[in-house]
This record gives sequence, structure tokens and C-alpha cells, in this order.
Amino acid sequence: MLDDDKPSKKKIFFPINASLRQYLKIHGRETALPVSYNDLQDIAHSVPIIDKAGRDTLWEKALYDKETWERLHKGLIRLYAILKTEGDYTFTKHLDVARIDYCTFGNSHPFRIRIVNRYNDNYDHYYIKREDASRIYGLELEHLLSPNRIKFLTNKETLVEEHIPGIPGDVFIKDYFNRAETNKIRIAKEFVKFNERCFLRLLGDMRSYNFVVEITPDIEDYQYRLRSIDFDQQSYEGRKNLYLPQFFKENRAFVELTLKDLNNESIEQYRAEERTLIAFRIAASRYRTMDLLKIMSKDRISTDEKQQQLKQELAAHFQSTIFDRCKTMGELVKTTLRFALKPHLSRIQRNLGKITD
Repeated sequence: MLDDDKPSKKKIFFPINASLRQYLKIHGRETALPVSYNDLQDIAHSVPIIDKAGRDTLWEKALYDKETWERLHKGLIRLYAILKTEGDYTFTKHLDVARIDYCTFGNSHPFRIRIVNRYNDNYDHYYIKREDASRIYGLELEHLLSPNRIKFLTNKETLVEEHIPGIPGDVFIKDYFNRAETNKIRIAKEFVKFNERCFLRLLGDMRSYNFVVEITPDIEDYQYRLRSIDFDQQSYEGRKNLYLPQFFKENRAFVELTLKDLNNESIEQYRAEERTLIAFRIAASRYRTMDLLKIMSKDRISTDEKQQQLKQELAAHFQSTIFDRCKTMGELVKTTLRFALKPHLSRIQRNLGKITD
């Protein structure tokens, strides 16, 4: 477990270069936005948001003067329509902005927008953050390499992300772990697969409050999926173990459950399953994935010291000199995927060849 070995408290923000901006335009991520991150910073007053147990959530309700609110209100509803319906404003007349929240914790200081349907009081959320290249690479890699699709938009130093529903990992540990209906073996299996997904694409800092648990009713039981909700630490840190959720003390309950309920053979089976699935996803989106990794390989999204440290630790972990040639974090991601997935991709190509013969 990592106790003192923690991610950097203050992460550097990296700009979007011309190649990445063009990639975002080609794939429908870049568009004109009616509200920017800077627009939301003109807060007149804020009130701390307290949860049902009386604890500070580290979010604050942002309040604005009348003129600013009227301008933001219209723009935020239009922005929701852009995010959800590609700019079809037909259904926006009955929508309202119920609340704007501001997070004081972490690196990104996001705004959370609550949109409510006035007909039935149903509500939804989305987030507005400052653009950061490493975060955008993290979101796009999640979309391409994980079982989850991600919707986000960028424009002029502003990043808009859809809400990812689920039970926060720390809440799941506290409130769901010991329920009679909880299938702990399936949770352990999913943690192994999640651990593998994060490591192979070098997504760091997956402590329990940075991912959520989705619960899906299944035949006579439940299925579980762990989903990242924080992509700030995509390929930024120099320590290899920061890319493995198993080493965080916040995830100790998941680790102990895995060691208790799964033997080594099962763990290796689930790791192999996840690698095969990632290989299939790469094969299915080969050109888009390669374009992204090519751009990422030429970009600077961390410090030279962290990149050098991670290169050495990955070389030792995989016992290979193939990492010695890597000069950027993007090259380390590309090389890790290529090295770890090579046998799986080879089998997929052979099987595809048999089908086409």
C-alpha cells in the first residue's frame, strides 16, 4: 500500500497543442461553447454544501449577481443541449439551471452544473473545467480502450464533461461491502480488471474517491463495473505504483477482498481477459487510437524527471530494454500497450486472417 508515496499535490496544467486540437475537431470534440470556465469564475458569493451526515463535501454553491446569472443561465442550458443532443434546442424550453457548484478540492477546481426538467423535477449534471492536455488524453483513452464511452467537449481553454453515474468507491466500501446481496467475488474480479486497465494505459491516482461503482442486476445476482471519474493524472507521475490502484491505502478493502476470494490462477485469468478486451478495442479503432498515440508521443504532459523515473521503473517491471528509447510519457503509454498486448493482438490478427481466407 502507498501511504507516504502519494501523487503530486499540485499538478501542472499543459496546453492543447495544434495537433491535438486538430484531432479533437476531426472527432467532434471541439465546438463553440456558449459558456467558458472563466465566465463561471465571476462568483459573487458561495455557500458550503453539507451532506446528510453534516460533513463538508468540499463543494460550494456558487451565487452570482442578477446580470451575470441571467447571462449564464441561458448559456448553460444551451451548453447542455450541445452536450446531449448535438445542439438541438427544441427540448430546452422546459429545462432550468437548478444550481452551480464549485469544487475547492483537487487540481481542476471544476464547476458542476445541475440541470432540472421543470415538468417532472428530474435532474442531471455536467462539469465545466479548465482545459488540460493530460486530462484530455485520459478522457480519450478511456473512450477508446475501456468498456465505457465518454462524451466531452473542448473550446478555448474550457473542457465540458458529462456526468459519470455510479456509487463513489469510498461510499461503496462503507455502505455496500457488507450487504447480504453484495457479490464479493464479482467485485474482486472487477477490481482486478480495473487495476489492469488503469496500469496498461497509465492512468494514475485511482483512489477510491476517484472512481465509481456501477451495479447492474443480472440473472439471480448483480454485475459490477468500476469506472474512472478523474483523469487529471493521465501519464503524469513518475512512480509506477501510482498507476496501480492496488497500491493505494484508500483501496485496501478491495485489495483484501481480492486476496481473500481469488486465487492466483483466477487473478491471472481476469488480467488476461482484460488485456484481450483492450486488444480488441484497439483493433476496432486502430486508426483513431494510433493517431491519438502519435500525437501524445510528441507532446509534453509531464516533467522530464517524472518521465525518466517512470521509464526506468517500467523497464524493471517488464524486464525489457524496449522502454529505453522512450522520450515522452506518450511514448511510454504506446510502448506499454504494445509490449503487454502483443500476444493478444497477434492472436486477433491470426483469427481475422482465418475468417477472411
